[in-house]
Amino acid sequence: MAIGLRNMKRRPAMSNLSPAVNLRDKPGEKWRGSRIGLLLNHPLSTYYLILGATILLLVLGLLMVLSASSVESVRTFGSAYTLVQRQALFAVAGVIALVLAARTSVQFWRQGAWVFLAIAFALLVAVLFIGVEVAGQKNWIELFGPFRLQPSEFAKLALVVWGAEVLTRKDRLNPTWGSLLIPIVPVTGILMALVLLQGDFGNTLMLAAILCGILFAAGAPLRLFAIFGAFGVVGVWILTLAAPYRMERIISWLNPDADRLGFGWQVTQGQYALGTGGLLGVGLGGSREKWGSLPEAHTDFIFPVIGEELGIVGTFSILVLFAILAFAIFRMSRTSELPFVRLASAGVGSWIVIQAVINIGAVLGVLPVTGVPLPLVSYGGSSLVPTLIAIGMLLAFARNEPEARKRIRRHATATAMRRR
Repeated sequence: MAIGLRNMKRRPAMSNLSPAVNLRDKPGEKWRGSRIGLLLNHPLSTYYLILGATILLLVLGLLMVLSASSVESVRTFGSAYTLVQRQALFAVAGVIALVLAARTSVQFWRQGAWVFLAIAFALLVAVLFIGVEVAGQKNWIELFGPFRLQPSEFAKLALVVWGAEVLTRKDRLNPTWGSLLIPIVPVTGILMALVLLQGDFGNTLMLAAILCGILFAAGAPLRLFAIFGAFGVVGVWILTLAAPYRMERIISWLNPDADRLGFGWQVTQGQYALGTGGLLGVGLGGSREKWGSLPEAHTDFIFPVIGEELGIVGTFSILVLFAILAFAIFRMSRTSELPFVRLASAGVGSWIVIQAVINIGAVLGVLPVTGVPLPLVSYGGSSLVPTLIAIGMLLAFARNEPEARKRIRRHATATAMRRR
């Protein structure tokens, strides 16, 4: 197909070389004249929306990890606070990384793209030789003490940065779509294969989601995603036939009543937890399912504990915060004048939003269980820290927008003058 990026007319605001210039693409145009419109049109509104939603999700996640992990922590370590203390340590490290990332420039990420990819490849290969197996997946590298590293989580961040850089550079050459997919699709395929060799099917899907998000933001034709979808269905079918436990999960998903006490147990107990929470829940710390009935209550299935303890109010709050985060990220992807920023933002947005949808969808029984955590909420440093770094990168993008830089400079000047 001999259509270059510069000639793509679908979704002009998403195209690499078509910045948003019409009124409908302005962030607050829909509410012009209202208080919401004034807030959305503030040069730093995207920055504050991303930062605020992230902090609230992180704080709520720490509270729920404290509650959901207490029983498991006592059983394993003799203290109800061991797991939440580790999560707090991960959160502190992640917030420090976020702050440092938020102070960087767009050029920093572009220049480091190939380095990030090389590190991700090295870690994914290393885990095949020196990795340890946890819950049937050999996708962890022992660090020190109780701490482990999951390279597949960092591979997602590397793919976002590298993929955005490659497509940004190719855009200058006005390539055809056939040439544009080289090398991003083969490289992503190799990353996915390495992750799949570790038994990590969930993060394999997430790498595919990131690839699709970046290509969609670049203006790829919809028939390309139809082709990807067809290959994906065939691939999932083959992988399901190759692993009996995956087949059991699919059967359990298609027919939940077939094995409620076996492969369907986790989803069933999760739905019981959600169903007993009511409007306001049984109270923070009052979950009954976390006492052994619900496996992985503080990791992959923390959402049902939120529903049980905080009720519909708690689960709806989580959904609203993810919706705000998605709105801010994809708005920046749509309106930024820099191709790299648009593509990287789309990659991070696809990563966070699709992972949240897969996690919550599995809990509700509308999607099969794949073992991916709820971003920013579930227990796990290897998931939390890369996510916070990616969000820090987005904050750097938001701060470096032209109008935002002007506002920051004016504020700094005014503050300096007041101090005199």
